[in-house]
Amino acid sequence: MPACPLTKMFVVLAGKIIFAAEERFSHLCDIKTRIDVMSRCMKIVYIHGNGGCTADMHWYQSTGQAFREYGLDVDLRTLPDNDIAHEHIWIPFIRDELKANEQTVLIGHSSGSIGAMRYAERYPVLGTVLVSAYHTDLKMEDERKGGWFNRPWDWDSIRHNQKWILQFSSIDDPWIPIEEARFIKNKLHSEYHEYTDRGHFIESDGECIFPELVESVLKKLTFT
Repeated sequence: MPACPLTKMFVVLAGKIIFAAEERFSHLCDIKTRIDVMSRCMKIVYIHGNGGCTADMHWYQSTGQAFREYGLDVDLRTLPDNDIAHEHIWIPFIRDELKANEQTVLIGHSSGSIGAMRYAERYPVLGTVLVSAYHTDLKMEDERKGGWFNRPWDWDSIRHNQKWILQFSSIDDPWIPIEEARFIKNKLHSEYHEYTDRGHFIESDGECIFPELVESVLKKLTFT
């Protein structure tokens, strides 16, 4: 008995779904293989925020583990002076202790993004990820005390000292006006991701995972 048209349609559809799944799996395997090769000399370095922030907060550990599963070297630790985060302490620590160099991806969150930008202003890196970034002291005394905003930004050097820049910001961030992030985007020509409901990308905003960050970084590493 010949198969009915509906049966034929389901067979064709199932075949297309299986083919698409196989293509997706093959693509992910290609990414994993390429990153495994590149990871021999590549490192992810996290720079958390000030105000007593530590390496075990927010989405740092979950994303760090995701990168490790791709064979990447991840340096995620609590920086010294994590209350005020003075520039004269953090920049040497990132350079001498975390060993950031041309094969390093800096992931900076909040004031950590300021550290990532100031570091790239002076030293070459592979790329940076800026989460909840800003470029002024926001009229906050602790931000002024850190010493990060006592001179103009050298946006050209920040751009030229790396191959790519990713940026994540949210309109409803309670501390960082979205105009700050958009200004940085225009200056650095970053790959910009703007949200409406992610706040400051911290645990109280529900941010213990950050799959978009991991996916975006992996894409950059695959095609760098």
